[in-house]
Formats: sequence, structure tokens, C-alpha cells
Amino acid sequence: MSKLDNLLNDLVIANRILANEDVVDAYGHVSVRHPDDPSRFFLARSLAPEFITRDDIVELTLDGKPVREEKRALYLERFIHGGIFEARPDVMAVVHAHAEDILPFGLADGTPLRPVIHSGSFIGSRVPVWDIADKFGDTNLLVANVEQGQDLAKALDSHSVALMRGHGFAAAARSLIEVVRMSVYLPRNARALWRARQLGGEVKYLSQGEIDARNRGYSPYSVETWRAWHYWANKAGVGDMVTRPDQK
Repeated sequence: MSKLDNLLNDLVIANRILANEDVVDAYGHVSVRHPDDPSRFFLARSLAPEFITRDDIVELTLDGKPVREEKRALYLERFIHGGIFEARPDVMAVVHAHAEDILPFGLADGTPLRPVIHSGSFIGSRVPVWDIADKFGDTNLLVANVEQGQDLAKALDSHSVALMRGHGFAAAARSLIEVVRMSVYLPRNARALWRARQLGGEVKYLSQGEIDARNRGYSPYSVETWRAWHYWANKAGVGDMVTRPDQK
């Protein structure tokens, strides 16, 4: 397989993993930047992630327009992906999802979502909250155009995750494997934090030193990371599609 074929194969796997791990349901999506043209990215057509195949992948420009004629419906919120790719040259993959466990942290003042478990370190020490109403007033809360996508990307800034008030989250990373891993553990970290708060007392968050130690030397193709990718893919029924890093 070519480098591009491998990447699109991984994009299908990413969709299936996120669906099987309940990060996305009928809604939500994952994208990847074109490896040879940073002004383009790949995202599935408007379809539940559980059903995505290679034939459903569409190539788009950063303003959300298909590169080739496309008569099938596209995700309305493709502008989330284009906006983040435009603002962040370092980002190679983006996830948008509505995982319920993270929603309270975008609604209540004074309750920031911060890492408390070691696998939550990848979300970073701060998760900003973006409120579409701040700039665009009363909307249906969906990111439906380029300007809204750019405003969300501005709120994300250099962070790995931004919460979207009353809606969900956007996550950005250097690889598909990394953004999937982050998106799987983000709701788990939120659940752990929520339960710790219910127990009462002071919550001990990961320190910056612990976050740095966890992320130091991280590689999306390390044995540890590939093990999780292979495990999740197998659970999702696409383990046979996985290619080992040394075979890519």
C-alpha cells in the first residue's frame, strides 16, 4: 500500500474504533490531513462512523469544499476540521464528538476539565471552553460555516482539546492514532473526575511535571500505542485492517 492508502485505511479504522468505544454515535467525525498537501484533508461523507468504508472518504479543501464533484451529503460540521487544520499546521488529525461525560464541564462555571488519570495526560493541563453564542448569538450550536470553524480553532489555540458549550468537544493531534487515543480517554478522565468530586474533598489533578513525564518521548507508533490501536480495532471488528508500524 502507498502512504496515502495506508492513511485512508487508518481513517476507516479510526471511525470504527470511535464508534465502538462510544465516543461517537450516529453523529461525530474524525479527519486526517493530506500527507502531501497540507491545504487538504480527508473526512467521510455524512454517515454514522460505524458504517464508514474506504469508498465513503471525501477529500476536502480547508474551506470545506470537496476537491472532486461530490453529490453525496457531507457533514455539516466539516468546518470544524478545516478551521483547525488551517490554524494549526502541526495538527494532522481532528475529532469532533458529543461524548456525554464531558458535557457538564462545558456548562458549569468553576468546574474545569483537567487530567486526573495518567491516560488523561494527553488532553493537556488546560481544556478551554468555546461558546458559539459569544460571537454568533443564538444558533443551533452547530458549526455550520468557515467563520464559526475559525472561531472555534482560535479558542482551541495551542491546546489539544476544546469543549463546545452544550455540544461536545474538538480534539487535535499529530496523528490519527494520537487523536483517537485522546478522544477515547477524554470521557474516561471526565468520568473519573466527576466521581472524585462526588466523593467530596479536594481533587488532586495531575501536576504539570506528571503530564510532561507522561508525554515525554511519546510516539504514535510506539509499541505501547500500537497495542491500544490494535486492541481497539479488533474490538471494533476491523483488526484485520491494521498494519503494523514497521509494515507501513
